[in-house]
This record gives sequence, structure tokens and C-alpha cells, in this order.
Amino acid sequence: MTEPVPSQLQQYRRSIDNLDAALIHILAERFKVTQQVGQLKARIGLPPADAGREREQIQRLRSLAESSHLDPDFAEKLLNFIINEVIRHHVAASDGSGD
Repeated sequence: MTEPVPSQLQQYRRSIDNLDAALIHILAERFKVTQQVGQLKARIGLPPADAGREREQIQRLRSLAESSHLDPDFAEKLLNFIINEVIRHHVAASDGSGD
């Protein structure tokens, strides 16, 4: 038989579940916008990646992470993961293959 889960732990888990859902919805919205960016870049002949913009975003997110007491290395890894996925979509858009 399993032990009952303390109410405080249940509360924390509900909060985590809500935050996870919010993260997924925010990421979905972000990708909708970045897909539009990829389509625009393809239409006007810009390259899928923009190293300068990526560096600026990484620095901005590292700073936000520090001020939020989040490990900036973790924030950078997360953003790099997202950027790589965005670039993959942009390459597909520029190749005309969509996603």
C-alpha cells in the first residue's frame, strides 16, 4: 500500500503542473511567432540563422536569469536548445519544405 501524499506536497505538485502547462503554452506561442519570422526571412532572402541576434538574446537571458536567481548556464543551455529548433524550422522554410 502506498503512503498518502502530504497536502503540502500535493499543493507544490499542482503548482508545478500549472507552471509546466504555462511553459508549454508560452513555447507554443513563441514557436508560432518564430515560424512567421522564418517564413519572412525565406521570402526576403535572409539566412535562417542570425548569430548576432542569437548572441544578444543569450546575453539578455543570462542577465534575466541572474536577476531571477536562476543559473545563467542553465538558461543559456535552454535558449540554445530553443534557438537550434527555431533555426531548423527556418532552414526548412528557406528550403521550401515547411516544417
